[in-house]
Amino acid sequence: MDHNKLIEELKSKSKAIIINSYKSNKSELEKDLNTFLETSKEKLERWMILFSTGDLTEEELEWLLKSQLDLMTLQALQTTGISKIKLNAIKNNIIKTIFKVIIDMIIPSI
Repeated sequence: MDHNKLIEELKSKSKAIIINSYKSNKSELEKDLNTFLETSKEKLERWMILFSTGDLTEEELEWLLKSQLDLMTLQALQTTGISKIKLNAIKNNIIKTIFKVIIDMIIPSI
C-alpha cells in the first residue's frame, strides 16, 4: 500500500466533498481545510496505517479524529463572521467526512 498516495487521495476526496457542501464559503473553507490537513498530515498518515493493518479499530480511529476538533481553527471562515455554532457544525462535518473517506478507502466494501 502506497501511504503517500493514500494521504493525497484522502485530501482530494475530503476537499471535494466538504467544499461542495459549503459552496458559499468555498475559498475560505478550502484555505482552512488545506491548513488542517497539512498540520494533521503525520497523525492522519499514522492512523491510516494503523487502521489498515488492523492495529486500530474503527471506533478508535473515529475517537482520534474527533480529538482533532480542538486543533481545527477555521481562521479564514471566522473572518467571514460566521457563528460559532455553524463553525462547530462545519468542524464536525469535516471530521465525519474524513472518517468516512478513510473507511471507504481502506474498507471499500462497507
